Amino acid sequence: MLEEIYQAFLSCNQNVTTDTRKISEGCIFFALKGPNFNGNKFASDAIQKGAAYVVIDEENIEFEDKSFLVQDVLTTLQKLSNYHRRQFEIPVIGITGTNGKTTTKELIGEVLKAKYNTLITEGNLNNHIGVPLTLLRLNKDHEMAVIEMGASKRGDIKELVEIADPDYGIITNIGKAHLEGFGSTETIKKTKMEMYDYILNKDGKIIYNLDDSILTEVINQPENHFGYGHSSGHVSGKVIDFHPTIEVEISYRDGKQNIKTALLGDFNLYNILCAATIGEIFHIKSEIISKSLESYTPSNHRSQLIKTKTNIVIADCYNANPTSTLAALQSLSSMKVENKVAILGDMLELGENEEVEHQNIVQFMNENNISGLLVGGIFSNLKCNFPTFEKVEFILPYLKNMRYENCTILIKGSRGIKLEKIIENQIL
Repeated sequence: MLEEIYQAFLSCNQNVTTDTRKISEGCIFFALKGPNFNGNKFASDAIQKGAAYVVIDEENIEFEDKSFLVQDVLTTLQKLSNYHRRQFEIPVIGITGTNGKTTTKELIGEVLKAKYNTLITEGNLNNHIGVPLTLLRLNKDHEMAVIEMGASKRGDIKELVEIADPDYGIITNIGKAHLEGFGSTETIKKTKMEMYDYILNKDGKIIYNLDDSILTEVINQPENHFGYGHSSGHVSGKVIDFHPTIEVEISYRDGKQNIKTALLGDFNLYNILCAATIGEIFHIKSEIISKSLESYTPSNHRSQLIKTKTNIVIADCYNANPTSTLAALQSLSSMKVENKVAILGDMLELGENEEVEHQNIVQFMNENNISGLLVGGIFSNLKCNFPTFEKVEFILPYLKNMRYENCTILIKGSRGIKLEKIIENQIL
């Protein structure tokens, strides 16, 4: 059956969708199920809209000649993507970590594309559905692939590496995120190291941060891998200035170069060094690496610098956890600017740790004299000296009346808080 589906997939020019709202002529539709939806119910609709084939796991005799009845659609999608990936003898790089995955992926893509036709994960399609969909985009023209892998519980990374079969593995860091699903930081560590275990068994290579004590503790064969850091590693470097975007000095094997980036925050140094290390591994000249890193501009509200008529806004409202929020606040604190303001949204999926982790953030702001506005039910229930707002809709009129001017404003919160509405309303 899998081979038959694969031939159908190829006959559809690798045009795959799981969303009937995105049906195009001649595609193959996978009828996925979830807690609140059942794609099988839309299979007929997919055919009517032009799908050449549908993959279903509930029998429907209405279009037997155009359907593949399987035991489980999701499992089939994953097996198909793995089968397709194994048709290509190209380097596949897997990326995981608590923070920095997407930015690192984008930077690596920018560097590799200077020399190689490279497939990279679009957006944050980094889960059990997104990874297969990314792999199914591989074609004969690709020379490299960079696959982002996220996790919210134990076993997630193991599942994804077995699908993607990476030759190189990057673990950006191990911090606090999705504690509700993981239960503890120790479980997070074990989950991220599922990448390391797979690569080790495959005799592949790990690329990691030598300044991360957790990673250096568990990666016990450093000579077989590639490290980067402030003062040692395959590539090393440091932040030399804030504009407020950072300028960094990178030490390559053939000398040092200064790079003026469009990235905010000294925490991005490690993302830059990781991308530079990948460039060196794959024999890209250092000056080309540097130019590629300089040309990268963040988007989609990920550490994105927005200059308004009256303020400088740091839009980082796509994701938030205790580790990344603290890093963003530390970066704001270190900037040589006046009138610093942090608009923070709740950090979600922290389980029983949510109150103490949010209180820690408030304490840091107090200790570092950062003005703040806090959005969300968790922040609103804390005892603190900052204005709080239950929902983002409640802060909008407040901001309109405040009329901030000549401020550097950090906006950061979990995606579910929807702080991007502040930017969309253009009130800063």
